[in-house]
Amino acid sequence: MTINRRHLLQAAALTPLTRLAVAAAPSASSRRFVFVILRGGLDGQTAAPAIGDPAFAEARGPLGQFAGEPLKLDTTFALNPLLPQLHAMYGRGELALLQAVGLPYRERSHFDAQQVLESGGTRPHELATGWLGRALSASSGTGGLRAVALETAVPLVLRGPVEVDTWAPSALPEPSPDLVTRLEAMYAGDPALAQALARARGLRDEPGMAANIERTGGGRGAAVALARKAAEFLQRGSQIAVLEMGGWDSHTNQAAPNGATSNNLRTLDAALAALREGLLPNEAWKQTVVLVATEFGRQVAVNGTGGTDHGSGGAAFLLGGAVRGGRVLADWPGLAAKERYEGRDLRITTELRVVMRGVLADHLQVARATLDRDVFPGASGLKSPDLLRA
Repeated sequence: MTINRRHLLQAAALTPLTRLAVAAAPSASSRRFVFVILRGGLDGQTAAPAIGDPAFAEARGPLGQFAGEPLKLDTTFALNPLLPQLHAMYGRGELALLQAVGLPYRERSHFDAQQVLESGGTRPHELATGWLGRALSASSGTGGLRAVALETAVPLVLRGPVEVDTWAPSALPEPSPDLVTRLEAMYAGDPALAQALARARGLRDEPGMAANIERTGGGRGAAVALARKAAEFLQRGSQIAVLEMGGWDSHTNQAAPNGATSNNLRTLDAALAALREGLLPNEAWKQTVVLVATEFGRQVAVNGTGGTDHGSGGAAFLLGGAVRGGRVLADWPGLAAKERYEGRDLRITTELRVVMRGVLADHLQVARATLDRDVFPGASGLKSPDLLRA
């Protein structure tokens, strides 16, 4: 039997479409990434305690007691009872706990550690731009990724040659149309200022962006409002958003039920739940990865004022609909004194940069060669864990 072009067309017309369709992987433009920086040094054993470690009770002393029953994850790890929304995400397979993670830097300075966390380098001020800023630059030749910082200024992690939008709530009244018109006339002769004003107006005029701007001040309401606003930006075309929360430096009264650490945990839980809720429409959450990280962990043992001092290894969270969650990723070194770094800190067994690199490569589809050369120089020999759903 001779098969000609007409036979092929007839066969195609009679073949069910489901047989001809090929599932396409989501493009980088449809994927979302949120980086949440917890400034001050989150105590990983308060947020995600290793209650099954034989040395836990003795190592932690009074900090091993919680306001309620810890929310169990597996035989070793649990979440603080103030993190019920994160626990629910873990149960849905949307959250992975990363334990004993940290940076190459070990000197316990907030400023230097934050510089390393945001720059993606191995030591303070080795790199003057941010790892996300360099990733944006690497993607600019293939259509580019759009990023927004929910802050008044662009944080180091997003700094680089690519322009980044910023947004923060204002306590000032909305500018009048007459004032905006005058500003446009004034900036007409300056291309940089004119472009900045046009971009600001474009953001302001997008449907929904001008409504319900909450002037809540500090605290949980402000964090939740920023998380919701981040979700709005991500629903309207931005692929990357950066948020931050301060106040994690817990030298005193760390276990107080209504103290700073407890209130911060409640706030973090509420903000991440609001981010998820804002991304559920249009199935954006299914294409989202959120990394929550801090500059360093705390010392394992309680100090003389009921808190913990600066340490090394700690915990991070990876969540989102694109995450292969419901598991703990940890090469666990143990909490016994003999296992600690310098006899006091949780030892780092997984470098945080491999998590960042894995997200950029597997989720945002930045070329691995570019990541190893430009974004995370010196990290090419580090193996990235399997983080995402197939």
